[in-house]
Amino acid sequence: MSVIITTLLLALLVVLGSGIWVGLSLMGTGVTVISLFRDIPIDKLLPQYVFNILTTSELVALPLFVIMGEFLFRTKLSRSLFNGLAPWMGLLPGRLLHVNIVGCSIFAAISGSSAATTQVVGRISLTELLRRGYSRDIAIGSLAGAGTLGFLIPPSTVMIIYGVLAEESVLKLFTAGFLPGMLLALLFMAVIMIRTTINKDAIPEAEKRLRHVSMADRIYALKELAPALFLILVVLGSMYGGLATPSEAAAVGVFGAVFVAALQGGLSVKAVRDVALSSMQTCSMIGLIIVGATILGNVTSFLGIPNFMASFVSELQLSPFMLIFVLTCVYLLLGCFLEGFSMIVTTLPVVLPLVTAAGFDKVWFGVFLVIVVELAQITPPVGFNLFIIQGVTGDGIGYITRVTLPFVALMLAFIAFLAIFPEFVIWLPAVLYG
Repeated sequence: MSVIITTLLLALLVVLGSGIWVGLSLMGTGVTVISLFRDIPIDKLLPQYVFNILTTSELVALPLFVIMGEFLFRTKLSRSLFNGLAPWMGLLPGRLLHVNIVGCSIFAAISGSSAATTQVVGRISLTELLRRGYSRDIAIGSLAGAGTLGFLIPPSTVMIIYGVLAEESVLKLFTAGFLPGMLLALLFMAVIMIRTTINKDAIPEAEKRLRHVSMADRIYALKELAPALFLILVVLGSMYGGLATPSEAAAVGVFGAVFVAALQGGLSVKAVRDVALSSMQTCSMIGLIIVGATILGNVTSFLGIPNFMASFVSELQLSPFMLIFVLTCVYLLLGCFLEGFSMIVTTLPVVLPLVTAAGFDKVWFGVFLVIVVELAQITPPVGFNLFIIQGVTGDGIGYITRVTLPFVALMLAFIAFLAIFPEFVIWLPAVLYG
């Protein structure tokens, strides 16, 4: 078995390191290894695997959420979020720096994408915060951290992929991510309050006048949040109200996004064409990765690797918490080289049997995995959120990484909290769905 695992890992490292697309790398590795060690008709099984995974009903929601995010990216939603939140955030220590956190939380409940959340919110809020003289370190660091909420707060594209591969209810995963996502956002806001209280210069003197905005003006500003709240209502409300499945709610969300784009003047022929092209590219990339991962996962099952690894880990007699600690370290290392989707689909066939054997719930592990993937979004050198912020500010990756470290440390502590108190994740799905 050691020869099989070594061959698999070496083949995977070679093809991934060669720059070949991740999906093709996973597929090619699986086909090569199974051909070397087993005599089975892989040419007949391969089309069946591809058809089965791409026709999974839960996967229909993924391209729909991608399309919705693409439409919203081309609207004035980021400006509306900033204008609606700014008068209210002025009441808190840290003032408008909280717009990053709350704005990302709201957009995360619409788009399901970390990159889209960072891009849309940062395009207006970060530019405006730096123009007004807020601390550059806190403004950039908080956006990088809060942008990752796009994967945790439902709906989430990463959770859809995990649910399909782990054969777990996507709706349960969405529900499980809600409380952790809200708590993590509040913790981000607490970090801002503490840092701005310690460092008085983090907030420009002129901004302290925001406390004197009248209540009438604050209430009037809420109308700017109407488009975002409308989309949250139609997407999440239809799912949790029992009116729609996640896939149907995603379709409703697309119509809602088109409606908002039309109201805000972003529904031109060019915009629709750009949405179609960008969505097709994104979905094709994700689909190829999922197909490759499914083939590799089935290959590892044929070869008996998951059972061998489960037995090996059990012989080490690692406690459940030590197993989670080891997995966190492994995923942080992988996050330096792979983006989130690739991390999940590459490791899940081997890792999932280990964590279930250790007694962890699959829904809990899905939330854990999403948070680790969020960390990968802000871990160099392959940190997508870091590159997005670099495109907005022009700062170096090294500087952006440094100012993001307090939020990385907070997320690591949050993972430890969830490992100690797993009920915090699984309580709500258990109450709603049993």
